[in-house]
Amino acid sequence: MTNTVPAAQIPIPDNIGNISPLSMQIDLSPILPIDQLLVLSAIICVLTVLSLVIYRKGWITRLACAFAFMLALSNPSIIEEQRQSVSDVALVIIDQSPSQQTDKRQALGKNALEKIETEIAKLGDDIQTRTIYAPEIADPLQTKTELFAIIEKQYEDVAPDRRTGVIIITDGQVHDVPALQNISSAYNDKEYGPVHVLLTGDRKEIDRRIMITESPAYGIVGDQVTLEYVVKDTPSSISEKAMVTIRENDKPPRNVFVPINTKQTLRVTLQHTGQNIIHLQTPAQDNEITLVNNQVPIIINGVRDRLKVLLVSGRPHAGERTWRNILTSDPGIDLVHFTILRAPHKTDPTRSAEMSLIAFPVHELFEKKLYKFDLIIFDRYTIMHILPSAYFQNIAKYVKEGGAFLEVSGPEFADKASIYNTALKDILPAAPSGSVSNSAFYPQITDIGLRHPVTEHLLPQNADKTGQPPWGQWARQIGLSKKSGNTIMEGDMGRPLLILDRVGEGRVAQFSSDQIWLWSRGYQGGGPQAELLRRLSHWLMKEPELEENAMTLRVSDGEIFVTRRSLTQAPMTINVTDPENNETTLDLHVNQSTHRLNGHMPISSAGIYAFDDGTQKRYAIAGTINPKEFQAVITTADNLSPISQHSGGGVYWLGERSAPGVHHVSPRKDYSSSQWIGLKKNNSYVVSGTKQRPLFPSWLYAVFIAVVVIGSWWIEGRTSKKDS
Repeated sequence: MTNTVPAAQIPIPDNIGNISPLSMQIDLSPILPIDQLLVLSAIICVLTVLSLVIYRKGWITRLACAFAFMLALSNPSIIEEQRQSVSDVALVIIDQSPSQQTDKRQALGKNALEKIETEIAKLGDDIQTRTIYAPEIADPLQTKTELFAIIEKQYEDVAPDRRTGVIIITDGQVHDVPALQNISSAYNDKEYGPVHVLLTGDRKEIDRRIMITESPAYGIVGDQVTLEYVVKDTPSSISEKAMVTIRENDKPPRNVFVPINTKQTLRVTLQHTGQNIIHLQTPAQDNEITLVNNQVPIIINGVRDRLKVLLVSGRPHAGERTWRNILTSDPGIDLVHFTILRAPHKTDPTRSAEMSLIAFPVHELFEKKLYKFDLIIFDRYTIMHILPSAYFQNIAKYVKEGGAFLEVSGPEFADKASIYNTALKDILPAAPSGSVSNSAFYPQITDIGLRHPVTEHLLPQNADKTGQPPWGQWARQIGLSKKSGNTIMEGDMGRPLLILDRVGEGRVAQFSSDQIWLWSRGYQGGGPQAELLRRLSHWLMKEPELEENAMTLRVSDGEIFVTRRSLTQAPMTINVTDPENNETTLDLHVNQSTHRLNGHMPISSAGIYAFDDGTQKRYAIAGTINPKEFQAVITTADNLSPISQHSGGGVYWLGERSAPGVHHVSPRKDYSSSQWIGLKKNNSYVVSGTKQRPLFPSWLYAVFIAVVVIGSWWIEGRTSKKDS
């Protein structure tokens, strides 16, 4: 009888066999209470001793009479037990870990299971089998193989005298094998029966793998990080060196030759913030058992050191303190701030030494150290013959090559001295229209702004996105004529208030008002100036989490979930490359409540998955780096042989021979041979009923007592006549 069940505890039904011969035993059912019988027995013993001492005769017959009475008072009876045999319980464990998911091993395991079930079925109802797949559904992300926890759980509800043995079909790479000191006490034939191992391989398998011994999770962008790895090979390998292909992000791959089984050091420079992918791979060998562990993907998150910001205020005004306070409060930013207090063309009779002013170090900032800054802010700056025109060209070039620039407009931007009349006009997204509005207005977030990471969280979730916003008014706006970019905030009469744009490799933002300080002062309740300026500056400095098309990946429950920001809110299809370099597509659909594109796909195998939306690539690692499951995949008997030998079981290589037959044998020391495996016959039973009846009928007691008394009287009478 065979039941196929998942690896969980399932109560087994009692399998009752034929009725066995009766078992009988003698029991006493005394007529008097036991304590009274004990007292009566003591009195008889005392009288017998007195009779022996005083009269020296007749004590034997009197003791016989007392015994007859005591036997009747004890009322002996016979108890008959009705016994029925029960079946033994055998476990058949099928290893379905990832290392077992090769065509050869699956075929060997399937054939062995079919033969074992057929052989056990021939034994009839004497054995009940539990066939357990571990795990029930093959999981490609399983990191290790644990079978003995399943054995113990499956045998919890089975009495030890019904456990007939365990048959394990596996590659031998089991990671919860009990320690040697625990084997003798737990895994013996009395506790679990013999443990037999059927190995789904042979002794000639080969495998080469890459193992990462050290890898950092984070690193500073531009700095080198150190990785350590080793290429391991089977002992039978004749190779002394192996080729390793190294891929760093999207760089062309490079090949190196390294010694086998020797730790290697790899130094790589992190190129950008966010995910940096380093991929190591060694070529396949002939007849290699698996290629999964021939490659190792590593994700190192690049983070920037303290960001450097240059803030130049063209004149003292209330707004510059707001910028300064926000930037200095951010622990990740180093701020260099200059305010132009006196233009060169202005005359002042006060001596410079008494004014304690320093000269604006334009040559130092805009030629020598320009590229050391992550963000440059011009706050109400105007042409005042401090910066030569060549330095504006330097700033424009710096932005196009990956820098960031923020222009905060004041009334100066609308006149002839506007910095738009320099080389900066090539990078600014809007030109001055020449107008300056001094009417109060509420800053509004545009439709694109509701989806843009800089402004999407400014409005509370329960706010009316079409009505008056929950913050105070501003009092001035400079007119702009937009040329490019995305307007994420607008002001008076729907005019652009905040425009974001990408120029070359860099980014530019343009604020058409200098009135954000009103929010910081709490005017009309203030506003979210701190959050707005913080997110704006970090977007300009390319914070990965603030990308307007950021794509994030999450691995959970055997699937990869993709979430992508989008300013257009249109469905899209992205390309996916799995660990075997198979290319597929994934459709992303709009989630109206979150303004995100979402999609998900199942994981087919452990490894690295690449997602490409046409503008960016993101990577997800399914599973862990160097899981135990693939650190060693060669079929081995070393792990399970001690338990098998101690319990009297056997180890069989299915790659070298077919599965053995199965016999149900009486308890012995060895349960295996070259042709068959044995399961212990326990001869267990249950008591189905009992019957109790008197040992002798009542009339027989009366006759026995009468015979003993009369015989005693007759013997003593004759003895007295002889004495006289």
